[in-house]
Amino acid sequence: MANIIRSAKSGSDWTSNDLTAYNIVIHRQSSATFFGYKPNTVPDAIDPAFLTATVPPQENLSDDTYRLMQYLDLATRTNSGQEPAIHDFARELLRLLGFEERGTILRSRYNIPFMICGDDRRSAQADICLLHVTSTILLVIQEDKTVISAKDPEAQVIAEAIAAFQYNNAARVRNGLDRLDSMTIPAITMIGTRPIFYKIPVTQELSDAIAMAQYPVSKTEVVKCVVAPTSRRLHEGMEVPEFRREILQHYEAFRRMAKECWERLVV
Repeated sequence: MANIIRSAKSGSDWTSNDLTAYNIVIHRQSSATFFGYKPNTVPDAIDPAFLTATVPPQENLSDDTYRLMQYLDLATRTNSGQEPAIHDFARELLRLLGFEERGTILRSRYNIPFMICGDDRRSAQADICLLHVTSTILLVIQEDKTVISAKDPEAQVIAEAIAAFQYNNAARVRNGLDRLDSMTIPAITMIGTRPIFYKIPVTQELSDAIAMAQYPVSKTEVVKCVVAPTSRRLHEGMEVPEFRREILQHYEAFRRMAKECWERLVV
């Protein structure tokens, strides 16, 4: 692998070539394998009317559900330059589903310091991330912008997870705690309003290899769960009522799984 050029670049510029350069591979798993069971529970916070509501929203909905449907409507009609509408919807949905609890907060366009190639400090900007009050990054989310640019959301979100590992360990040192040798960072990429869920294992070996621009000996195996619409239209998402229940069931399973990952991180 010596002929692969490893250069200092921000996480927002990572591509599949960077994953190859640092011995990172991605495997797709079924829902049952990824979560350990097939998701079948709709979050308690969801208004049953939201499961069947259409866009644009109708006036007979409750205020909260109408507002969420407005966010969903805007997110499904985004054009170039209006991607924040997807961020707004994702953030409101995550908050409703209980990802943002007391002591945690969802942040948009959050720059995470990223050490790569020696002392060269760049950043990895997450579209959305969930932070604990002790300055621990718990979750990173990246939108798919391949329709309007050549950005690779999977490579980007993996770079953000590695930056989160570095960030979290630096925070632990500042708080007088030992560094962790490994962390599993939950992550999501968004294709429109359809999520793809990830478990990204980050080790000190991988972080050190990236900081020194070296090829790591150990392979990093990222797993993902794709919630695919039955129509196979890749950009079809929560605007389709028939698909909405399944997506929400996966969000609930992911929230439970993510909280297990965070148990080692939050102190």
